[in-house]
Amino acid sequence: MPLNVMDAHYRSFEKLVLPELVKRRIGVLGMKPLANGLILRSKTVAAIECLHYALNLPTSVVITGCDSMEILEQAFTAARTFRPLSEAEKNALLQKTAKAATSGKFELFKTTSIFDSTTYHPDWLGEEPERVKQVMRA
Repeated sequence: MPLNVMDAHYRSFEKLVLPELVKRRIGVLGMKPLANGLILRSKTVAAIECLHYALNLPTSVVITGCDSMEILEQAFTAARTFRPLSEAEKNALLQKTAKAATSGKFELFKTTSIFDSTTYHPDWLGEEPERVKQVMRA
């Protein structure tokens, strides 16, 4: 699920879903720590801060895209330099991103269909089940 420094402010998986998964001891795959680079466009936090924030959450793994050697090295640096964040450090990162994050503007996967491939390929969804058709006719 998307877990990043902006998520905490808008339709938050970190607040609404993550605690339940941890309680049930279900492995968590944290993804989009940089929101496809969109968080960096907010000019509120650096890439390493985004990665460290995501690594600080109770995830089994943090998945970040690596489309170049530079970005791969950035991921290695984040892993090598990571240490658990204090509550004050975590809150400072959240405070830096709060204003930019409240509208979901930098998490387009929450506010648009831009990352939803089924938007472009509705046939992938298949035929609606009969029970859905019945509800829609009622």
